[in-house]
Amino acid sequence: MHRYLILLMRRPHPDPAVLPLHRAYLEGLRGQGQVELYGGFGDKSGGAYVLRAGDLAQATAIAHNDPAHISGGWDITVHEWLT
Repeated sequence: MHRYLILLMRRPHPDPAVLPLHRAYLEGLRGQGQVELYGGFGDKSGGAYVLRAGDLAQATAIAHNDPAHISGGWDITVHEWLT
């Protein structure tokens, strides 16, 4: 398994109703041992999480299933974390 940094940056006017769905999604991934750490930025511009996945394609697929991505309210980028 590899680690990936998933960055989420808010677009103008994201739907606030998506936040609980996004958090539940991350908690589900945490329960499966796939998310190590997550949180929002202090300036409310977005947030990030550290994801464990087999490869970049799998990490991207997981990130793109995040309700934050599906809603279109956040720009999401996936970066492989070399440790």
